[in-house]
Parts: sequence; structure tokens; C-alpha cells
Amino acid sequence: MKSDKARPGSTGILIGAVIAILALVRGPWQTWLLVGVFAIWGLRLLKAYMLPITHRTNRRRKRRHRRKRLPADDGPDISAWVQEPDSASAENLLLRHVNHRISAYLRSAYPGITWEWEEKRPERLALSGGTGRIRVFGVPEFSHADITLDQQANIACSMLRIVPLADTGNDTPPEGQAPSGRQPIDPQVWYEIQGRAVLEALVTDLDSRGYSCLTLHENGDACVEEGQQEVPKERLPGFPERVYWNRLVEVLESNGLTAEATPGGIRVCW
Repeated sequence: MKSDKARPGSTGILIGAVIAILALVRGPWQTWLLVGVFAIWGLRLLKAYMLPITHRTNRRRKRRHRRKRLPADDGPDISAWVQEPDSASAENLLLRHVNHRISAYLRSAYPGITWEWEEKRPERLALSGGTGRIRVFGVPEFSHADITLDQQANIACSMLRIVPLADTGNDTPPEGQAPSGRQPIDPQVWYEIQGRAVLEALVTDLDSRGYSCLTLHENGDACVEEGQQEVPKERLPGFPERVYWNRLVEVLESNGLTAEATPGGIRVCW
């Protein structure tokens, strides 16, 4: 503001000095005096403009210097609140998501089931896929399960019962239990993983062509009656053995079909 006020006064002085020189001085001295007057006026004007800029620069420099001298604990260290993402934490978070999906999958068949990993690094399985073993609790007929994770985030489960060799025998197992020396299966899990897609597609096709029933035989063949003959139309992989048929009938009926176990197979109608 001072420089703005100084400029009109300095201009008036300049004009007055120039008029005086032109009126009073003649010859070579006139030129030199005019040059001197203009030089002095220019230096004064330059000082009036540059001095505020110099003051502002000095004030900024002093403020920066004071900030550097402040103690480091004057304010909160925000950088301490921000943590870089940890790869181990990311793996554990992914594993927890996978654990919830496995629990939901198992509880769809066994509501009271609990389980734990028997793998040393299950987070690697969650990250890259593969097959790992878990131990299950709350399901008397099974003790373990093999969990398979693929790259499309699908989950498959095979229920297992592991018993010491000395506890196995050749007696005929009760109904609903696996024959000795064979891996037990859960009809609900088998239907969800292997049977549903094949059977639903077959039923849809047969229904469109006027059929209303089919028979599932022990070898997995799904047959329909054409005239006086039974003709296989599809084969269901891993079809449960006869000891599981009563449970399989319940599974089929819970999925909207009518089923009955007969000596020749399971009669399924829709």
C-alpha cells in the first residue's frame, strides 16, 4: 500500500524536476541532468515495488524455519494411522470368506455340523484352489470331508469316514450305512454335486416328450418304458448304493419329485 501512495508523489517530483531543468539549463548539461533525474526516479520506483516482495519472501522463509524447529510430537502422526496392506492379512481375510462358504454348504445338509482344517496352510488352498481335507464334528456317520475349490470359485465336497482297519469287519451293514471297505457317501451331497444337473435336464427333456416317470437302477441308468421294454436314456455317475436309497428318496421328494424305492430301482415321477 505504501508503494501505491508513493508513486503519485514521485511522479510529481519527476515532472517538476524536468520542467526546471528544461527552463534553467542549456547546453550539454541539460541532457546529463535529465538522464540523472530519470535514473534516480527509476531507482526509487524499483525500490517501491521490490521492497514489499522482499519482505514477503523473508516472512515465508522465517515461517518455514520455525516449522522445522517445532518438536516432532506437536501434532498427531497421521502416517502412523495408515498401514500398508499386508499380504498375510489379505490371505486370512480370503480364507475366512471361504470358510463361511464351506460352512453354509455343509449346513445345508447337516445343520449342526462344525469343522476344522487338517491342512497346514489352508489359505494357499483358498488362494489358488485345489483339494484339502477337513475334520467334521456333529455328524455321526462321517468323520472327515475332502473340499475341492476350483478357479471359478466353485466348491465340491466328498464326505468321508475314516476308521482304524481293526474296527472294520465283514458283517452286513445296517440300512443307511456304507458296505464294509467302501467309502460312504451322503445322498444329499451326491445329488447336489453330481445328480441334480443330469436328472433335471433329463426330466425336462422327457416331460417335453410326454413322459411322466423313469426308473433309476443300481448301476445309475435312468430308464423309461417304451412299449414293453425299458430303454436307458442317461447314466448318473456315482449313483448311491441300495443302502442309501431311502435317504435318496427323501432328497428327491424335497426337490419336487415323487420317488419310491422298489426292488428294481427307484421309481421317479413328476
